[in-house]
Amino acid sequence: MPIIRVELLAGRAPAVKQALIARVTEAVVGTLAVEPEQVRVLLYEIAPEHWAVGGKTKAEAGMPAKQQEKE
Repeated sequence: MPIIRVELLAGRAPAVKQALIARVTEAVVGTLAVEPEQVRVLLYEIAPEHWAVGGKTKAEAGMPAKQQEKE
């Protein structure tokens, strides 16, 4: 049973997270030749003030979530 852990900044819409879960599941099914029911996807949302790059948190940077993820 594959377990996939995804860490991302908090703030995305539920539909976006559902789409991510579906696509990750498809990738695992296709790559590992397992059934979708065997795949577990865990999303861990991290607050921008708990995510830092270069000593500066994403909250301090004041960047929109989509831009923050690109760094």
